[in-house]
Amino acid sequence: MYQITNMIIDDDFSTEEYVTVEFQHNLKNYSITFKKSDLEIMNSWVFESETSLPADLPEEIVESIREDVKKRI
Repeated sequence: MYQITNMIIDDDFSTEEYVTVEFQHNLKNYSITFKKSDLEIMNSWVFESETSLPADLPEEIVESIREDVKKRI
């Protein structure tokens, strides 16, 4: 499945608050940023070698991460 390695809650912004989740899945490192209010995805990245690329993650993984984030915030 996946393993969350880090979670950052940015709640010091004057407009929107965000939650960034870093995790490993299939031996790759990913990052997803959600809007804190409704957990809508703002962006998602996969880190390969020395670069980052937009990530195309299965909806089941995204939903599972959302549930984990809800429990932690």
